[in-house]
Amino acid sequence: MTISEVSKKYNISPATLRYYEREGLIPGVTRSAGGVREYDEAACEWVGTVKWLRSAGLGIEALAEYAALAQQGDGTCAQRKELLQTQREQLAGRIDALRESLERLDRKIAYYEDCCKGSCN
Repeated sequence: MTISEVSKKYNISPATLRYYEREGLIPGVTRSAGGVREYDEAACEWVGTVKWLRSAGLGIEALAEYAALAQQGDGTCAQRKELLQTQREQLAGRIDALRESLERLDRKIAYYEDCCKGSCN
């Protein structure tokens, strides 16, 4: 697949894909004789992996570490698991904070609903 096709498939801009490639997050992207990037199935799987890990909150540095470890093979399984567990804990903390914010917003909305009915205190 070309960068344009991958961009459309994963809803990621070509500039972002080029950046991810430069940072070592998408291994295996080859070039045609004319210099056009060619994404095979494995490279596309990496694009999908990077996209969901970014949505989980992983930064570029953590993603680069994960990709480098993955490319080293099964001997890094424990390190990758630890990295993902750390990220999971951080994500769970952000989710808890968001839930608390949502609950506070719901209480404030309920207050204003009562207030609009004339029962503000």
